[in-house]
Amino acid sequence: METRSTTGKMIRQARGVEPADCVLKNCRLIDVFCGEIVPADVAICGEQIAGIGEYSGVEEIDCKGAYVCPGFMEGHIHIESSMLAPEQFTHTVSPHGTTTVICDPHEIANVAGIGGVNFILRESAGLLCSFYVMAPSCVPATHLETSGATLDSGEMAKILQFPRVIGVAEMMNFPGVLFEDGEVLQKLLLGKEMNVPVDGHAPGLAGKDLQAYIGSGIRSDHECTTATEAREKLRSGMFLFIREGSTAKNLTALLPAVTAKNSHRCLLVTDDCHPHDLLVDGHLDRIIRKAVTFGLDPVTAIQMVTINVANYFDLKDRGAVAPGYRADLVLFDDLTDIRPKLVFSGGKQVVEKNCLRSTSKEELAEKYPELFDSVHVDVKKISFSIPVKGEKVRGIRVIKDQLITEAKELPVKIVDGMAVADPENDIIKLAVIERHKNSGNIGLGFVQGLGLQRGALASTVGHDSHNITVVGVDDRDMTLAVEAVVDHGGGLAVVADGRILASLPLPIAGLMSICGAQEVAAGFSSLLHAAQGLGVLIEDPFMLMSFLSLPVIPHLKMTDIGLVDVDAFKHVGLWV
Repeated sequence: METRSTTGKMIRQARGVEPADCVLKNCRLIDVFCGEIVPADVAICGEQIAGIGEYSGVEEIDCKGAYVCPGFMEGHIHIESSMLAPEQFTHTVSPHGTTTVICDPHEIANVAGIGGVNFILRESAGLLCSFYVMAPSCVPATHLETSGATLDSGEMAKILQFPRVIGVAEMMNFPGVLFEDGEVLQKLLLGKEMNVPVDGHAPGLAGKDLQAYIGSGIRSDHECTTATEAREKLRSGMFLFIREGSTAKNLTALLPAVTAKNSHRCLLVTDDCHPHDLLVDGHLDRIIRKAVTFGLDPVTAIQMVTINVANYFDLKDRGAVAPGYRADLVLFDDLTDIRPKLVFSGGKQVVEKNCLRSTSKEELAEKYPELFDSVHVDVKKISFSIPVKGEKVRGIRVIKDQLITEAKELPVKIVDGMAVADPENDIIKLAVIERHKNSGNIGLGFVQGLGLQRGALASTVGHDSHNITVVGVDDRDMTLAVEAVVDHGGGLAVVADGRILASLPLPIAGLMSICGAQEVAAGFSSLLHAAQGLGVLIEDPFMLMSFLSLPVIPHLKMTDIGLVDVDAFKHVGLWV
């Protein structure tokens, strides 16, 4: 906490009256304000930057001409998608230069409500990486599915009063905005009343509907898939969040929309990122490298994960290397291939000896009992049988690297009066099973494009209500896969020929592990290997599966209540 005494000390060190606590000497400083690179020393006083120029310090680090830029800031992520608890996530991304994370705990809130939000806030307190939270606005995301919790505008108002909650998270229910749903509008008004940013989520929205959506107070979007869509949203006053995650990869398509004149309105974000990708390829540093490879100016790319983020979220103490700013710093040698070699967070160097706090599963379960008892399904009562009622069904066709799906009329294979999987034509069964209230709800249908030739895959990660999603060729294997994830209290499983080939327990709300990134990544790698052995063509089928049940992204999705025509925003029958 800054006091008159600490401010006085910083003033003395900035003036050179006394040596700085630490000085990074011989730097090439990335000036994100002016978009320039200047030679300078960086003087650090406690958690803040005292000054830039020529300084001496108690500790001096010769950077030998290395570049120094602000710590990277993640503007939009659901850390639940990493399957890591906050501390494990921090331990993984901090060495890659990430020093600030603005997360939307939308996923865990859909399972456990305010209890889930509190878990993220409490477990992220005091970490080297600064965590800020956006108040989830869509719990449940829609009326078209069954979630584990409901957060109305009154509960959202309470969350917005919590420390480190800095805005209203993505308003996914854009039809609710356009049709003037009372609760939706009240949530948007909370953002206006508290003068905090309100994030958007409006895939494909254009024209007057887009104008109305933005006019309601929403200021950003991370769902653009074309440069044309991105330009329209930028021109209409939105901040453009360019997403490059583990499944949705929009960077290549959207970079043509970024210019020298509008780049200050653009951010690079991940949205969802799996542990293997974080460990092998990095976090925001990975996106910067890719953007630079595609021709984006390196300094502009850095601005899009530093000062642009700070400006959008009104975080005035970070995002730049300048006097009085938080000493979040990244050092690297090559401007065209940015790979952090030294990272400071609040003036402290991020090193391997920054040990993890030791918290057991038992301790966490005692603190957050509702998170460790979140899967309630009577597997014996589940049936995946689909009686024939026609010749064709409405099927979901997946698109590689996209969350958008196609709606297709698919012919069905019939055996003994039942519609069954047809792996020869890449048509397999899809089911979404309600797992919060043991209601017995199950949505049944077919999906094309995964490539699965035998067996089944199941997961308790199913955006956004996180019911159990299972795909398969064989009903018995589908049942066994569901049993496996239920027995683990949540998780992922691959099954074939009546055997569990691989599984990964996710006991925290059925979304997150208690283990470290290395162990989670290894387990997830085993799942992917097993899935590929069954013919799966998608690089990450579990991430893609998790979005098959998200009824706010076009065009056809499945929930525990049945098929959803997202464009019409209503349930539709399976049979054509």
